[in-house]
Amino acid sequence: MKNWSLPQLLSGLHEDIQQKLETCRRSFAHPGTKGDASERVWLELLQTYLPQRYQADTAFIVDSQGNFSEQIDVAIFDRQYSPFIFRYQGQTIVPAESVYAVFEAKQAINASLVEYARKKAESVRKLHRTSLPIPHAGGTYPPKPAIPIIGGILTFESDWSPPMGDPLQKSLGGGNELDRLELGCVAAHGYLQYNSSTGKHDVSLGGKPATAFLFKLISQLQFSGTVPMIDIQAYANWLTK
Repeated sequence: MKNWSLPQLLSGLHEDIQQKLETCRRSFAHPGTKGDASERVWLELLQTYLPQRYQADTAFIVDSQGNFSEQIDVAIFDRQYSPFIFRYQGQTIVPAESVYAVFEAKQAINASLVEYARKKAESVRKLHRTSLPIPHAGGTYPPKPAIPIIGGILTFESDWSPPMGDPLQKSLGGGNELDRLELGCVAAHGYLQYNSSTGKHDVSLGGKPATAFLFKLISQLQFSGTVPMIDIQAYANWLTK
């Protein structure tokens, strides 16, 4: 149909996210309320546009040894192969093996938030993850290695000037694979991605950051493959304790 425009559709998606985040920033006076509203905007985006094999929600992550992560604003986890996800009174508990990505979502990015997001990512990555051999018609595949968990940060604005310059790079730099943030979006300004070749983050300014971030995330999830086969019995052993 001649009246359809792909650029307009993709632009409209970004503008919808940016407007919702801006409305949250203007309308809510309490910082906690602003933060919760921002989380919901990002969650709705991911819940709507990610392939259905993935689910996005605010969650705690648990491993088979009984260790828990800190609360994760936006956790992306498997819904096709993961055998259980516990929900009670508005709380979601996800097994560590099923997690693909974790994001901290707030109104504005700054050094304190980056440090906080890194600690949140580390609290998930250091959890124990099981992996069982996979039976097939011709025999058994060996246990699949645990997939790398993407860590990231999602905001509307930046407290820095320029918003995504050297202070952001300095804040994101250093650390290790446990607390690294690989992907992020500052909806009003741009998005960022970790470059393993340079050890720095590539920043893309302008354009339609929310839409670009969404596509970049989906691309990275595609390359993540499938989560390993979870040892559900390792969790069931807690029934006797």
